[in-house]
Amino acid sequence: MKQPWRFSIWSFLIIVATTFDVPLCRATGIAGHVPELLVTKECRKTLAYTDAGEITAVDVNDGRKDVGSYHLEFFTIDARSLLLPILLHTNMLLYVHTGRGTVNWLVKKRVVAVEVEPGDIYKLEQGTVFYIQSSADPTREKLRIHAIFDTVVVDDENTGLDFVEVFYSNVSDLVRGFDVEVLQMGLGVSPEVIQEIKSAVKPPPIIPSVAKNGTDSRNMDWREGILDAVFGKKALQVLDSKKKEKKVFNIIKRKPDVKNSHGRSTAVTYKDAKSLKGSSMGLFMVNLTRSSMMGPHWNPKATEIAIVVRGRGMVQVVSPCKPSGLGDDERSTMRFYVKEGDVFVVPRFHPMAQMSFENESFVFVGFSSNAGKNHPQFLAGRCTRAGSASGLCGVCGGRTKEIGNGDGEEKHEEESKREEERKKEERKREEEEEREKEEKRREEERKRREEREREEERKRREERKREEEERERKEEEERKREEEEERKREEEERERQEERKREEEERERKEEEERKREEEEREEEERERKEEEERKREEEEERKREEEERERQEERKREEEERERKEEEERKREEEEERKREEEERERKEEEERKRKRKRRRGREKKKREKKKMREKDKRKRRRGRG
Repeated sequence: MKQPWRFSIWSFLIIVATTFDVPLCRATGIAGHVPELLVTKECRKTLAYTDAGEITAVDVNDGRKDVGSYHLEFFTIDARSLLLPILLHTNMLLYVHTGRGTVNWLVKKRVVAVEVEPGDIYKLEQGTVFYIQSSADPTREKLRIHAIFDTVVVDDENTGLDFVEVFYSNVSDLVRGFDVEVLQMGLGVSPEVIQEIKSAVKPPPIIPSVAKNGTDSRNMDWREGILDAVFGKKALQVLDSKKKEKKVFNIIKRKPDVKNSHGRSTAVTYKDAKSLKGSSMGLFMVNLTRSSMMGPHWNPKATEIAIVVRGRGMVQVVSPCKPSGLGDDERSTMRFYVKEGDVFVVPRFHPMAQMSFENESFVFVGFSSNAGKNHPQFLAGRCTRAGSASGLCGVCGGRTKEIGNGDGEEKHEEESKREEERKKEERKREEEEEREKEEKRREEERKRREEREREEERKRREERKREEEERERKEEEERKREEEEERKREEEERERQEERKREEEERERKEEEERKREEEEREEEERERKEEEERKREEEEERKREEEERERQEERKREEEERERKEEEERKREEEEERKREEEERERKEEEERKRKRKRRRGREKKKREKKKMREKDKRKRRRGRG
């Protein structure tokens, strides 16, 4: 059972050794459809770049169309700088790579803060409003944070959404979106503050930190207004008076699951770090020393997304769909070179191996899509308490020596001795080659020294020649300078004479101008006096005309009043006569009415008498008839 294992390792080393210098932007195999397993640092998308820091991002996937891509962002914040408040749309798991600072978020009307350092991990839940402040010490490293979001990106080009907005929003944009009246009533601040927030120029997402003793509130700039609006009155002072939370989990300080002379490996789940509870992501860290390898293994439960944080190395991934080593099925093997800042992905069930180079270590930290115990399966090695296998190996001269597995050591003892003898011969050969190289180097150094001496002699001759030419040039320049000075003196004397002549002419001209000016002034005064007299005369005439006009107007007014009075009297007289006529007419009509009434009354009385006579006549007739 051991011989096939050794053969597979040797095959792996030979393949890797032939592909050391293959820098790729995205890992691709020879086959038709291969998942994009590698994104180099140069291929990151820049979301924001300012003098105070930058934000970059990548989307990686494991080739499963039903899952989509995983979104990672890299925050780089300079010392004494601030990442403005952000509202998370989904959970965010972060890892602090370098630098120190404070992560702050709002919980029940108070700002909670945790101080972070390299190796710290923390999870911020969706709906959290947070901001990050780097260390105030300018001598410290930049604060670099690697973050992954729980929600995967659906690869749909028709969505039309900026992928940053899928995961979080800038609080400044949210605040500026409301009307002035809504903000004033909702936040309880003055209209001036709201207007300054609305009208101010939008700042970048990362800015230099605001001093504690900031300017007067009347000079409050846009970012101060946003912090005030979101975190309450005098929010900038909260930066120095916020509540501190207990120390966060640090993966570097945690005891490794596997550790030996070839490196160490650490995996973190929600059982190790309480902050990971409720998250679908786990975290791991692998540190390989020089000429070491993480033996071939696969993860049966989770996809692994790794970020190279130090050094360089090689990664090989084998597709489980097509067995490697059988004719054309070699194309199912993907191998690529990675360096600091690169991101590579290994889908679950895909066997993989990572190897460092001889001259530097290889450190990568990553996230797994399952927060629980994943129990990676190694081709060889014993399982540890954390479910990992001690697959850390040493790579020496193209031969792999397994560390952490005591089986087969006696069988390989003779091979180890032969390997030692071969190494001694190689060292002797290398020493001989080194001596030859040293002699050759000395000979080349002697030739270069002689060449330098000849070159220096030539330069000295050229320098003497240049000095002689410089001396002659200076003498010629001195002679020309003296001639030029003499010419200048003559020219200056001529100019002084011309200047005196011009001054005399100028003086005479000024005297003439002064005389003319005085005459003009006298003429002007006389003209003004006449104009003044004429003006007064015209004013007097105008006043008289106005007086006469006023008298005529008063006369017309009196005549008009007299005429109106007479008309009024005539009108009153006519009205009186009219009233009398109406009164007489009324009396006449009343008299006629009385006469008509008397006539009608006499008619009625006459009719009554006639009726009475008729009734009496009828009565007499009836009496005669009865008699």
